This record gives sequence, C-alpha cells and structure tokens, in this order.
Amino acid sequence: MATVAAVIASTHHPFYYRASTSTGDDRPPFADEWVAKITAFRETLTRANPDVLVLVGSDHFHQLWLDNMPQFLVGNAPFYNANWYNEEREFGLPRMFFTGSEDLSTHILRNGLDAGFDLAFSNELRIDHSVTCPMITLRPEADLPIVPVYTNIFAPPLPQPKRFVQLGRAIRELVESWPSDQRVAIIGTGHLSLELGGPRQFGPHGPDPEFDRKAVEWIANGDIEKALGEVSLENLWEPGNATHGFLDFMLMMGAAGAGEKADYADTLDLFHTMEAYFTWYPKGAGA
Repeated sequence: MATVAAVIASTHHPFYYRASTSTGDDRPPFADEWVAKITAFRETLTRANPDVLVLVGSDHFHQLWLDNMPQFLVGNAPFYNANWYNEEREFGLPRMFFTGSEDLSTHILRNGLDAGFDLAFSNELRIDHSVTCPMITLRPEADLPIVPVYTNIFAPPLPQPKRFVQLGRAIRELVESWPSDQRVAIIGTGHLSLELGGPRQFGPHGPDPEFDRKAVEWIANGDIEKALGEVSLENLWEPGNATHGFLDFMLMMGAAGAGEKADYADTLDLFHTMEAYFTWYPKGAGA
C-alpha cells in the first residue's frame, strides 16, 4: 500500500512569487526573511521524498461559480493547466503545467464515494493559486504528479467544520489504502484571519492576531477538539471576512490526526496577514 510521507499545511500568499523574484528598489523589505522561511519550509517536503502530491485548495471563483458549486471536488485529469489571467496580471504568477495522477485520483473518488463522501470530479479542471502557490513554495520544479482536491470555503451554504475534519481523515485513509508502493505527500492550504476588501484588509498585521495565535496553537498541537469547540460557520466571520479559509486548515488537521503535534511549525507576520507553515511526518513514513 502507499505511504503517506508527509502531511503539510500552509497559507498560500499569492504575492510570494513576485516578492521573492523582485530585485533592487522593487524588492520589498520583508522579502529576504520570507524567502529564508520558505527555503526552510521547502526542505520539509524534500526530506519526505514524495512520488505524488495530493493538493487541497479552494477555487477562487475562477472555474467554479454560483451556477454549479460543488462542496468537495477531486481533479481526475491526465494534466492540469494553471494559472488564470487575473492571477498573472495582479500577482505576477507564471503559467504552469502539472501532470495528474489518474490512478490515485480514481482511487480516491471510487473509495471516497463508498466511504460516504459524495465527491464531485472534473476531468477538465484548471487550477488556480490555492494550488500553484504551495507548489511554488514547496516544489517549484513542479515535477511530480498531482491530485488536486477543491473545497468550498467561499459560497454558502458551506459544509460544517467537522465535515472538513472528517474529509481530511478520509483522504489520509484513502491514500494509505491505495495499492501502490509510492510515497504520497498530502498538502493543503488555507487562511488564518483574513480580510479581503474590508476595512481591516491592510492593517499593520492580520485582522485578528488573537485568533491567529489560537489557531497556530491548535494546528501545531493537533488540538482538533479545541478548534471544533471554538470554530463555527457563524463566528468565522468575526476574525475577518475571508477567514472561512481556516476550514482547509481543519481538513489538514484531520489528515495529520488528532493530538498529533507538528514536526515543523513556523510563522511570519506580514503587514496584513499571518503566514503559517506546518509539517507532520507520520509514523513509519521513513525518509
């Protein structure tokens, strides 16, 4: 059976690529520190020596819209194009191309349905920066086959937080039951407190530093019950109008396992958001 070589969770700031590649007067003052942190974070995936990547993200209304919004969708294609024009224009992101792992995506879809998750699928999925930004930070070569998994964190009605945790656990179990000798890294990205287009978007730090502090503790300590006890669809609006992206962090906590402390945890407090990076090495994964 396949081995889960690493479980990795991070934010996915779309300006990292531009900040890290800028020079001279265009290079922001925080770029060097950011690059150093990403370089250390990237090594946690390199150390895991994966063969395949399962990438959990959320479409930013690029391909999925209010006329057809699945709650959970698995890409099942031989290849994936990325990014979208507005991401190139606004963030300076490059066009990217990924090979798909159809064998693993088919396994996840078939067995996920049998496990009680009514997963949608797409054979023609084009992916956006929720998947490509983690690839830029963790595997810029983009040389490994992927299975993208998209969740709905934007368009109510949303799944309950506990359902994200349950899906994370299921993805871990589905990968481990895949009849293959390959090593798989499960990578997911979300947000801590985040405000988009609101009065708290460009403050000196994220819109709710206290939420960020608690969230980092929950994730780093694998404290799923504490997170479930304090997080609801109703109160996630309070730390910032886009903080429902934290639901994808909860999914990754489910994949890592209750009570499992992160082997690697780091943060970077940018001027308007807290960036966060976590890696778990499951027991028996080796390296």
